[in-house]
Amino acid sequence: WLVPHFEKMLYDNALLSRLGVHLWQATRDPEVRRVTEETIDWAAREMMAPQGGFYSSLDADSEGYEGTFYVWTREEVERALGSDAALAIPYWGLSQEPNFEGKYILYVPNEMSVVAARAGVAPDDVSEAVANARAALLARRARRERPGRDEKVLASWNGLMLRAIAESARAFARDDHRALAIRTGEFLLREMVRDGRVMRSHTGGITRIAGYLEDHTAVALGFLDLYGLTFDHRWLEAARSIGDAVDRWFWDEPTGAYFDTASDHEALLTRPRDVTDNA
Repeated sequence: WLVPHFEKMLYDNALLSRLGVHLWQATRDPEVRRVTEETIDWAAREMMAPQGGFYSSLDADSEGYEGTFYVWTREEVERALGSDAALAIPYWGLSQEPNFEGKYILYVPNEMSVVAARAGVAPDDVSEAVANARAALLARRARRERPGRDEKVLASWNGLMLRAIAESARAFARDDHRALAIRTGEFLLREMVRDGRVMRSHTGGITRIAGYLEDHTAVALGFLDLYGLTFDHRWLEAARSIGDAVDRWFWDEPTGAYFDTASDHEALLTRPRDVTDNA
């Protein structure tokens, strides 16, 4: 669990964020809340298209190597952090040997209370130093060559992200997440829904490809969560309209199940109908 595949996918972050909201509701664990909110804030900062909607992924590589954008040397960290380095370095595991090809993936081997006890300071001092350090490293990292970004906006993955943001806005009382959820919903309704049916992909201002079953259901569920956040009936009506389209274009009465593609989709050798989840 230490060394990730550095590629970042929208659907992973969407599903984990929504899980984080539910986990916080069950436990009220402040660390769960912090990670969940920061993940959504990351998506808004790194993955959002100017016109609305979220891009699909960030590559693992930059400058020809995997993880280059994300890893550090101890010397880089010390130069960037100044006096905060004394507490941030043990907190992020830089007191040990490098853990990735001679550099460091920052991780958290010790609780703040442990770092504080060893340094003879209060836990709040560690918390303040780490917050300052995180901001300083983010600013320093922004000057690096960025990984490539897949700038397709996919309806299904955006529907998943919309659910996470709407539930975060409601659970955490985050007005900025509420505004982000509404903006995402408005983009999907404006650009990705045609006559009650959901399109698949939006790139460079162009919406194309008829949506699959997952596009329709993910967007409809996103609209339902947006209705639960705002009680604006247009989101409920949009979800109902998409649900009607699903029944009309995807349902197979003889077998009592839904196809993955619509009945007017391009004819294939076989019309797929998966009954298990994909990756």
